[in-house]
Amino acid sequence: MSYIVLDLEWNQAMSSKSSIFLHLPIHLRGEIIQIGAVKLNEDLTPGEEFQCDVKPIWFRKMHYKVKKLTGFDNTRLENGLSFPEAMEKFWKFCGSDCTFMTWGYDDFGIMEQNLIIHDMEIDWMGRWVNLQLVYNRQTDGDRNQKSLETAMEHFCIEQTRTAHDALGDAYNTALVCSHLDLSDGISHYEEMLQQMAHHMREKEPGEEGPDPLAHTVSDPYNSKVELWAAPEVVGFTCPDCGKPLELSRWINQGDKRYMSMAACEEHGPFLIRLRVRREEDDSWRANRLVYRADEKMAKYFEEKSVSPRRRHRRKKIEKGS
Repeated sequence: MSYIVLDLEWNQAMSSKSSIFLHLPIHLRGEIIQIGAVKLNEDLTPGEEFQCDVKPIWFRKMHYKVKKLTGFDNTRLENGLSFPEAMEKFWKFCGSDCTFMTWGYDDFGIMEQNLIIHDMEIDWMGRWVNLQLVYNRQTDGDRNQKSLETAMEHFCIEQTRTAHDALGDAYNTALVCSHLDLSDGISHYEEMLQQMAHHMREKEPGEEGPDPLAHTVSDPYNSKVELWAAPEVVGFTCPDCGKPLELSRWINQGDKRYMSMAACEEHGPFLIRLRVRREEDDSWRANRLVYRADEKMAKYFEEKSVSPRRRHRRKKIEKGS
């Protein structure tokens, strides 16, 4: 068994309405442009390293935000490997029996989507650990997501590698990992996932209903305005067929919580909940939950979508009748 600390960088479409989505079988959140990984030694210190650039074939023009964060430009990516070539090299580096470690959930979802869209095997991704959960459990017990920089500061780790570089972030994550009780973290990981899922259901007080179909956590954004403009936050595709769907307006429920609905002609309505939060490093993230909406959910959304003044007026009419 080997432990692989993995970090990915990816490009994204210039707009959620880009014509490229008409030609893709799934709504691709991001196309991988760099893979960085560190294999942990037996004493759980950083060991062998892997890095390669990947040439995009769908999102070829660098998004301004990605370019600013990574420093990547189109000239650099032109010299990258194709995704299948990059993955072939990465598989050889990983070996046959490994567990992947990442800081956050995003890398797993992006890797899975990129493998699917290239029609490549995904079974090897079976063991995947979000080190944020382990870090929270073994430090302050807080459920809020902490940035990698916060964890490095906690363990007094000096920043010696470039941030927002896949290998640099993987190496820094490996340094944090070496300060954790990894054996304890892995043995209790399923328990942590269940606790997190229970915490993130966000049901209203006294409300009963089904568990969410999906739970995703967005990338960090510099401002709330940037977050609300991001396709991964406000864009939506049917979980069953992948067809892009138009969301209704977002209803503010207070405490930075919002909800909206969308309907697929073939697979019916869906309720989407967002909880927006500001991180310790002043970045903004959104937790998103997707539910298959039943009649009760649809009625609840309809009631909340009416302005307070109109709701009051409606109640008076109902009482009068």
